[in-house]
Amino acid sequence: MDKLYWLEQIKLLDRAEVGDKAFYLSRIMQRGYPVLSGFVIPASVLREFLENLNSSETLIADLPNSSLHLDVGNWRQLQQVAERLRQEIISATVSPELLTAISQATQNWETQCLIFRPSLTFPTLKHGVANISGLLDSQICHCEQEAIASALKQTWSQLFRARSLLCWQQAGIDLQHINLAILVQPIHNALASGLVSTNSSHWEIQASYGLGIAIAHGEVLPDVYYIQPETSIVQEQQLGYKLLAYCINNNENSGVDVQSTSISLPKQDESGLQVYLLTEAQQQAYALPEECLQQLIRLTNQLVKELGKHLTLEWTISQQTLSGTLYITQISLPQSEVSNLHFIKGLGAATGKITAPAHVIHSQQRPEQLPKGVILVAPAITPNWLPILEQAAGIITEYGGITSHAAILARELGIPAVVNAASATTVIHNGEQLLIDGDKGEIYRLNTEVQQEETTRRQSDQFLPFLSFSHHTTPSNQSASIPEAAKRLQNRNYLRARVSPLLQNGSESSAALNPAFHHTPTTNDNTVSSTTNSSTKESIIATQLLVNLSQPSLIEQVLSLPIDGVGLLRSELMVLNILEGQHPLNWLTNGRQDVLLERWYEQILQFAQAFAPQPVFYRSLDWRSRELQSSSENLQSSPQSMLGERGTFSYLVNPAVFELELAALANVQQSGYTNIHLILPFVRTVEEFDFCRQKVEEARLNRVPHFQLWMMAEVPSVLFLLPEYVKAGVQGISIGTNDLTQLLLGVDREQGQFAKAFDERHPAVMNAVAQLIRTARELGIPCSICGQAPALYPEIIDHLIKWGITSISVEPEAVARTYQAIARAEQRLILEAARRQMQ
Repeated sequence: MDKLYWLEQIKLLDRAEVGDKAFYLSRIMQRGYPVLSGFVIPASVLREFLENLNSSETLIADLPNSSLHLDVGNWRQLQQVAERLRQEIISATVSPELLTAISQATQNWETQCLIFRPSLTFPTLKHGVANISGLLDSQICHCEQEAIASALKQTWSQLFRARSLLCWQQAGIDLQHINLAILVQPIHNALASGLVSTNSSHWEIQASYGLGIAIAHGEVLPDVYYIQPETSIVQEQQLGYKLLAYCINNNENSGVDVQSTSISLPKQDESGLQVYLLTEAQQQAYALPEECLQQLIRLTNQLVKELGKHLTLEWTISQQTLSGTLYITQISLPQSEVSNLHFIKGLGAATGKITAPAHVIHSQQRPEQLPKGVILVAPAITPNWLPILEQAAGIITEYGGITSHAAILARELGIPAVVNAASATTVIHNGEQLLIDGDKGEIYRLNTEVQQEETTRRQSDQFLPFLSFSHHTTPSNQSASIPEAAKRLQNRNYLRARVSPLLQNGSESSAALNPAFHHTPTTNDNTVSSTTNSSTKESIIATQLLVNLSQPSLIEQVLSLPIDGVGLLRSELMVLNILEGQHPLNWLTNGRQDVLLERWYEQILQFAQAFAPQPVFYRSLDWRSRELQSSSENLQSSPQSMLGERGTFSYLVNPAVFELELAALANVQQSGYTNIHLILPFVRTVEEFDFCRQKVEEARLNRVPHFQLWMMAEVPSVLFLLPEYVKAGVQGISIGTNDLTQLLLGVDREQGQFAKAFDERHPAVMNAVAQLIRTARELGIPCSICGQAPALYPEIIDHLIKWGITSISVEPEAVARTYQAIARAEQRLILEAARRQMQ
């Protein structure tokens, strides 16, 4: 048999197999709304069951492929055909494999009864045909396999009831096009159940005691509450006429006031249902306690805000707990609102929301151009896509993790992105209107009339909290009671405020050991824009906050942020603007070295000029073999290799491009800019570093007194070799948590399906980061961190500050929240130190 579909895992592509009822419940469940766990027996199981019916009758034998076009005006024939079809289904045998699978799936449910709920999908009905949502009834049974088989067949057989056949015929629905799945859930006794209907003018809540069967069958007049949508206030309430209620007859009736006089139901032993009469006191009271009413109003308010003003939901308050637990059992939306639930779930990779038309690319080859303002949908993205990505309003990829190239590029460009969105290029059609939520990792298909009213966080909006803001102001007076360590931290605030160019006790502060951060005061250092909020005026941070960049087009916006320079200038992305799609080796081979050198120099110069005298840490090229496809004739590594000839190892294999980079850096220095520094990427061995240091010396970059040669701390060997690296000439390290995590945990960061395993907060990763920071302090060199970890998980910043990190470098979109996280961490550190001194 086909697999069972659990509500928690249903995807957009599963809708035809699971039916609308289960599909919409799964959508809201996956968005955090209270829906009882369950699974779906897919429509394909019914089709297989009908195909295996063993009958010589033509009517039965042709049933799976028959449209059953009956003369519905002949009611006698209709009744006879319906009865014959239903008898054939009821008398057939359900496969033991299916019954075993259902039994095993329900083993961990603490219930003695199950509910089988029909879940249909069918073509759009003809105009004027009545709603058929209540055409098929749910079945309740005990958990034994015999009872399960009976409930299953009863549910399936309803598809062929006389009234069902009449409805399909009048609606013009071909029986072959109807998909009937069954949602299976545990069922428990209920304190109360009912409906909620909403529109723009008012909400109506209906409630009655027990399970919702009494309302569905019209056996009670429920209590009614009328709610004012804007205020959520109960404007009016009317007591219903309630004589009876339903419960489960499974010896779990604690809390259910079942009277001695109960009403017998047909096949009561099979269904597990029992009807009981309500006491006079219960009849005169409202079924819904005030606390539960308010909880239901809050839930409705949340659903309306997210899904639209018009919806209907069924709810129940289960008596699994003494106080009751509210669950949604069904949700219905008008067709105009349904589209808001049609989303694909991926990984949120770059923050923000955007509504725009989709531009779908099925190939992994980069297109020549991209229409402006579209949401790019592609299988995957490599760095050489960058030149066209500036046209995109958002990015969706089928593959990749939160540290993949698509994620990193989107965060730097300040556009929302969702990665690891399975089958996105298949499900999404070119030109259709989408809303993507880069925070939740959700993609919505919108109707054409939906306007772009959703929150849109564009680049200018992301930088708004810090526009015209300089954070280098004079800190408050030091307290004499704060111990020496805390005083040193406050002294570093003076450095940040440009009051003192050097720390007096620099020998114990790794920040003071780094001349790259010694600045000359600028004219606007003591100005604060009147638009800046008060909390940012008062939060002066001592830890250097740097930014990761690659695009000159972002420089002007980034200059408005409260940063101390560029902590990571990604050369491999920066030069994509000048390479014309060719690997640098192709330029050299074709005799265009001088042209390339001039372009490279001009790119770096833009950053050095803009941020002077603040430091710019340029990381030399770190390409994997497959990331620039035109390079295939030059590089030997397999295109499937996760690592390829990465980092400094590639310099040993062919040093020509590295030498050109060094020449470009030297030209920037000769132009009078001494704020440029070099970080070597993916260093595996001390010998690789020695080779690169010699090349740096040959280029005479170290003739500038403040020039620093750093290395990325991302290959785990650095944990054991850092003292040797420092002896060899390393002057600082920058921790790359992206690669460090994947190499320590053995998880490919490009593979989104491993997202849960790729966790930079893993104890192994955090211990490695702590060791690197502490070792760097002991060796007297600065230690920065430029991976995604601080931006993705601001809570780890507390640990970084305590361990003694020198600087933190993040994408522009993360500067605001990182600044505040650093400020809070430093304030807590000072407060803790003061408290210890007072004890």
